[in-house]
Amino acid sequence: MSIWEVILAFVVVVLMLVALLANVLVLMCFLYSADIRKQVPGLFILNLTFCNLLMTVSNMPLTLAGIIFKSQPGGDQICHIVGFLETFLTTNSMLSMAALSIDRWIAVVFPLSYHSKMRYRDAALILSYTWLHSVSFPIVAASLSWVGFHHLYASCTLYNKRPEDRTQFVIFTGVFHTLSFLLSLIVLCFTYLKVLKVARFHCKRIDVITMQTLVLLVDIHPRLVELSSVVHINSHWGIISKCLAYSKVVSDPFVYSLLRHQYKKTWKDIINKILKRSSINSSALTSESHNRNILQLNE
Repeated sequence: MSIWEVILAFVVVVLMLVALLANVLVLMCFLYSADIRKQVPGLFILNLTFCNLLMTVSNMPLTLAGIIFKSQPGGDQICHIVGFLETFLTTNSMLSMAALSIDRWIAVVFPLSYHSKMRYRDAALILSYTWLHSVSFPIVAASLSWVGFHHLYASCTLYNKRPEDRTQFVIFTGVFHTLSFLLSLIVLCFTYLKVLKVARFHCKRIDVITMQTLVLLVDIHPRLVELSSVVHINSHWGIISKCLAYSKVVSDPFVYSLLRHQYKKTWKDIINKILKRSSINSSALTSESHNRNILQLNE
């Protein structure tokens, strides 16, 4: 392995560990707090967390193995499943972000009618569309054998091995990225610019979320450029773009959950409860050991 490959492998390991810890903590907050579960945005955050966790445990390890061994990890069937999941989860997480931005727009711009405009039934319908939209593209790609191991990204992802299908694959890739990534970016920009007019204090958070989307769009650049037969893309750039896409999995829990007051209070309560229980157990063990020592001395 070259020094660059060692660095990239280390980055993937760090991203994987932080993403796993942060998203599990969000899930614990959701299960621990009844107030969070009652909120409609909690459904979107739960869906986003589900996508991030599944991406962390399925795609990141195989990308790490691809960087280390420079070949397809596992058999074709495993790679096809992971490639299918990558397309589905990436699209689903982007649409979940768009759904959260719509929720914030309604809450801030139309506060008096928020509860009538955004109910659990409405959130369930939005999530149903999100899943239907997200699963449709990987189904088409899998049926046409456009999923496999791509050495440029060291990952199982969208990949066309047949030159005769190049035109169809180019059209599919363009439609997929336009209706998923670009559409989400437009929704994010529109909704948060509307929110910005009403609440100036949201400005910093809007910048963070928009930058998140732009970071994910970095993953589109090499995919679109690689479709050109003229331009050659270095594999290091492809893996770096994949790491940038994975960085969204790491940042999502902090931007949408852990840094918010309610979640911050909840995870602090969880940590304090764990530490308190640990302290009680430690005190009990110390007391028991002390009592044993006294009994031994008396004997």
